[in-house]
Amino acid sequence: MSTDTTTKPADWKTYDQFALGIATNRLPPTDALAGQTLVLALPDFRLTLKPRTQHTIDWQEECARGGQAQGDWYEAIEVAPDTFFLDITQGSRPTEALTVVLNTRTRRVLAIRCRIVSAEEAAGQPRVPQDFWPGTLEGGAAASGTEPHATRDLIGLRTWQTYSPNHTYEHTYLSSERYAWQCLVGVQRGHGDVDLASYWKFDDGQYVFTFREFLIPVASVFFFDFTQGRSTGKFLGVTGAGEVANNPAGAFMRKAAQTFYPPEFGPV
Repeated sequence: MSTDTTTKPADWKTYDQFALGIATNRLPPTDALAGQTLVLALPDFRLTLKPRTQHTIDWQEECARGGQAQGDWYEAIEVAPDTFFLDITQGSRPTEALTVVLNTRTRRVLAIRCRIVSAEEAAGQPRVPQDFWPGTLEGGAAASGTEPHATRDLIGLRTWQTYSPNHTYEHTYLSSERYAWQCLVGVQRGHGDVDLASYWKFDDGQYVFTFREFLIPVASVFFFDFTQGRSTGKFLGVTGAGEVANNPAGAFMRKAAQTFYPPEFGPV
């Protein structure tokens, strides 16, 4: 895959340059789901997941485009009690990755697909768009608790995200469509930008935050647990050599400040 031709500063880092070591503070993977069959009822399709071991999974997708595979790579992180962050790469879809957040007790699900497109298809938008599907787990009691939904809860919040001793970033969640970031520690120190973002509430104190960068072809999915102060996520993007890479990430997260808007005006 060719590298992006978007105009950017001469010293702008590539995806692989800034991502090196960014999973240092990530929670460890678990094999707690191995041997289970997870059937996800999503708005556009039905997805069956069968984790085999800690890093292999079988899957079947029932929808217009369909698909199935055995032995694809996946990783599961228990990000909160009964709540798992699953990241799946599908060999038959090398420019995509699927992330699933699910709670085995409430049976709530949120699936997010990241997919890399050409600069021509992106037409000035980020080259890694994302699709979102809230849903439920089949085969048990009825779903309970909070239904995953797009939220404005984080607008005006500023956080510090420390991914490793060499990676600290400041986030400011500007609106329902955008966020700002700057690097405080690391190879991108002094760099910052405003990119497209999406925010979903998963449960009390739990959010899914995603962003899509303009200057380089990369997007991310993160699960925020404000109770524990942990952020668990991944990046999908194109490296400086033009290769597709799906990388884990995770941070200790702290709230830094909050902006409150008067009722007569506020962000979109």
